[in-house]
Amino acid sequence: MHLALTLVAPDPKTIFAAQERAESALQPLSAQVAGRRVLGPGALDIALEVFTTLGAEEVLTAARAAVNAALAPMPVDFAVQPAEGRRKALFIADMDSTIIGCECLDELADFAGVKDAVAAITERAMRGEIGFEGALRERVGMLKGLNNTALQQCYDERVKLNPGAFTLVQTLRHHGVRCVLVSGGFTFFTGRVAAACGFHADRANRFVEEGDHLAGAVHEPILGREAKLAALREEAARLGVQPSSAIAIGDGANDLAMIEEAGLGVAYRAKPVVAAQADCRVDHADLTALLYFQGYAAEEFAQPFELTGD
Repeated sequence: MHLALTLVAPDPKTIFAAQERAESALQPLSAQVAGRRVLGPGALDIALEVFTTLGAEEVLTAARAAVNAALAPMPVDFAVQPAEGRRKALFIADMDSTIIGCECLDELADFAGVKDAVAAITERAMRGEIGFEGALRERVGMLKGLNNTALQQCYDERVKLNPGAFTLVQTLRHHGVRCVLVSGGFTFFTGRVAAACGFHADRANRFVEEGDHLAGAVHEPILGREAKLAALREEAARLGVQPSSAIAIGDGANDLAMIEEAGLGVAYRAKPVVAAQADCRVDHADLTALLYFQGYAAEEFAQPFELTGD
């Protein structure tokens, strides 16, 4: 089996030292280096990949564990995966603390004066300590009576795309990949973030409103962990591909099912329960690391003026 080991880091010295460590870690598995390629200096990061051959598919898990142990102390993100089929047809992404740098519900709660209480519940839910659906109902209930104008103010003042998000989505679109934003948050925010970033579609929950105020309730059914998994499967079926042809990214426990189902599941600055189960993690680089993981070189990245409407 041919494996691709992709390394992404901001510092050239670090990345080449990581390459040496990773290759050494694979030697006990009888891995043979078949080639190397520099994917580029990107805007912030340097990336390279190493192609190796291993005797059996079962060695993949051992290879990932060996590289993880070797690189754990280093500020380097990496992916170890079969070289064939790395470029996916479908991209499924969580929104809060993944594509954007905040939790929208926590920030919205600030306008109601209950941010600390809401954020504490969010943290427990994202760690998998409490059920997502019940936690969402409880948090939204604390927003009852908040004027709807706070939604737009929250978006304008608090919501920013994470570094690399725009380039990631635009590049995937340019290469024919369907991009879908799937959030346990709310359509008011996902619709705007999807439009700003270039996603083809978005799925999320909806607030119940009473006139010009929030009613403190969520329209049922709630989009949570299982609904995210269903979205991945439905979008894959829509394209006529298997879930293995998808790449999925998220940070919280409600993202775990779709991350495990995808051909490449990525944990982004994730909670421990997610980081432990994902195929790879992005803890240091920006979101363009997902392009490098799929074998895209920096010169293939979409430029800011290359907005696509297909």
